Amino acid sequence: MTAAPASAHHADLLFDNGAVFTGDSAGPTTVPVAVRDGRIAAVGAHARELAGPRTEHVDLAGRLLVPGFQDSHIHALFGGVELGRCELSKLGTAAEYLEAIGAYARAEPDQEWITGGGWSLEAFPGGLPTAAALDTVVADRPVFLPNRDHHGAWVNTRALELAGITRATPDPVDGRIERDARGEPTGMLQEGATRLVESLLPRTSDAELDTAFDRAQALLHSLGITAWQDALVGNGLGQPDNFAVYLRAAESGRLTARVRGALWWERDRGAEQIEAFIERRRLGRAAGDGRFDPGSVKIMQDGIIENGTAALTAPYVQPCACGSASGGGNTGLSFVDPELLCGYVARLDREGFQVHFHALGDRAVREALDAIEAARKANGESAHRHHLAHLQVVHPEDVARFAALGAVANIQPLWACHEPQMDELAIPVLGPERSDWQYPFRDLLASGARLAAGSDWPVSSPDPVQGVHVAVNRVSPGGEGAPLTPDQRIGLADALTAYTAGTAYVNHLDETGRIAPGMLADLAVLDRNPFGAPAEEIHRASAAATYVGGTLVYEA
Repeated sequence: MTAAPASAHHADLLFDNGAVFTGDSAGPTTVPVAVRDGRIAAVGAHARELAGPRTEHVDLAGRLLVPGFQDSHIHALFGGVELGRCELSKLGTAAEYLEAIGAYARAEPDQEWITGGGWSLEAFPGGLPTAAALDTVVADRPVFLPNRDHHGAWVNTRALELAGITRATPDPVDGRIERDARGEPTGMLQEGATRLVESLLPRTSDAELDTAFDRAQALLHSLGITAWQDALVGNGLGQPDNFAVYLRAAESGRLTARVRGALWWERDRGAEQIEAFIERRRLGRAAGDGRFDPGSVKIMQDGIIENGTAALTAPYVQPCACGSASGGGNTGLSFVDPELLCGYVARLDREGFQVHFHALGDRAVREALDAIEAARKANGESAHRHHLAHLQVVHPEDVARFAALGAVANIQPLWACHEPQMDELAIPVLGPERSDWQYPFRDLLASGARLAAGSDWPVSSPDPVQGVHVAVNRVSPGGEGAPLTPDQRIGLADALTAYTAGTAYVNHLDETGRIAPGMLADLAVLDRNPFGAPAEEIHRASAAATYVGGTLVYEA
């Protein structure tokens, strides 16, 4: 799958006869691109002069060549694990979920636990499935199924029994056990309450984890993705520790992508964990050929709107069917005390770490920005490129602070559209004013903020083309109807830049993200040129080929 070697002066690859989005202009050009020794050798007509008898000519045939896509917030290994288990993300109704769970359990009679996940909240009234429903298809073994956004889990009665969860079990400080009118657990666990059951899950074997990694990397390459930032490296949220998986992949040469790792901040601990981060960073950077760099730290500051745990500056506007904690003055949860957060971020910044925040509600966004500001006051400006992911609700007063503080807006564009979870579970508890503050891509861009883009897979599709489609249209791929806050749409070039140069910046991969002489030849060929078609058709494009360092790692 590697291009044939050329002479010292000739190109290994020559891309020609199509469109090229270099990342340096507002649209594509039609210039040829030459690649030699894993880097871009020339862009422009003179690139053809580098062709020799052993140069591989790639006829774009009108298709679009782009810098390799990068994902700024993804859980690649965990997505790969779920693909090998009871995977529900392609289904949509309660009946479909139950049928699939029952079929999986019958097909896997030797599995001690039924695990997997990917179901959607809107399939159940108030986003609340029940253990009683799960018991109808699996009663003899425990079942643990995180929902699509991984902020809650659906469990059956057997799982509740094994965990000792009863009406007398208190809610953890960072989560909630959903209960019926009598106070009995119903089978839905929110946020930190999921750990009550997760702690009992059988250990995932190294062999299964390595297979899951290979499965995930192949999928991501097939979507034109050449690099990503793994937003949870460690054993947070009950997931298996994936640090060693990345080390093994890097040391064996199986890691063909470039990966920035965000080491998981355990929110019930403090600064004492930073020394372990320093050692893991050293080990990661020494592994293999340097494609794995665990130089970030992930701090999850709040939850999500739909279950009332996203941190807001003002209360949720009405009681939410998804739990008694919403409404009635509830403003969500700050998982790390904001005052302590400022000190932690200043220390991480001083130690040379990039901080990757989960900040979904407007109070969490403000707390993260305050922490970055405190770090700057303590340490001066840094080159660590701290970033805030998700940004569902951003208070207008905080938009300009991103550029002022050098904080990157790490967006997940696929969520910025009308769909059942948005319309039935989020907008009703935000109210009209805050609903208009959701996913302010254009305002952030106009203020001078740098955008990076990702998927949060397996929460949602890892396909960057689908995310680009929503960023441009604010309508779901292939969907119809009114766009969500249409004034926040951004242009196609800006959306592509967020998935290429923007995320390359946040991943500290400065030799990638653009097509220019001297840059690494991390490239993707799309099967069509979306610049030449209506914006409503962007989602129809797909990756035809993917190259990392000039080596072909995927071909349709």
